[in-house]
Amino acid sequence: MMFKIVDQPLNPQEVIDLVAGEEAGAIDVFIGTVRGSTQTKKVLRLEYEAYDAMAIREMEMLAEKVKGIWPVHKIAIYHRKGVLQVGDIAVVLAVSTPHRKEAFEACQYTIDRLKERVPIWKKEVFEDGEEWVAAHP
Repeated sequence: MMFKIVDQPLNPQEVIDLVAGEEAGAIDVFIGTVRGSTQTKKVLRLEYEAYDAMAIREMEMLAEKVKGIWPVHKIAIYHRKGVLQVGDIAVVLAVSTPHRKEAFEACQYTIDRLKERVPIWKKEVFEDGEEWVAAHP
């Protein structure tokens, strides 16, 4: 499966392997991790919630749009949900194309649109409270 929402740790190599192939001259990978601070606040953990079925559909539609813009061979997106600790991988996105320029562009476009459109919500938990975060492309 090329698109997944899971509650277990992500394996970037698994996602990369999904997009590899003889047609791929380039594979660009984005790995989003939980950072330890936001502005001046220390982050203790993130909590992700998702509307799984709709998120997968949105990922599929996004991939089709990207394939209409760039000569993409394959796209794979895996996103975690549940409680993630600092350093955990939250998302792995891999794009394969014939050349590097298109892979870079398609990967950046995809992660930016993913954060805008896909129904996955993030709560940041700090030492002194918590906050639901809007998408920030």
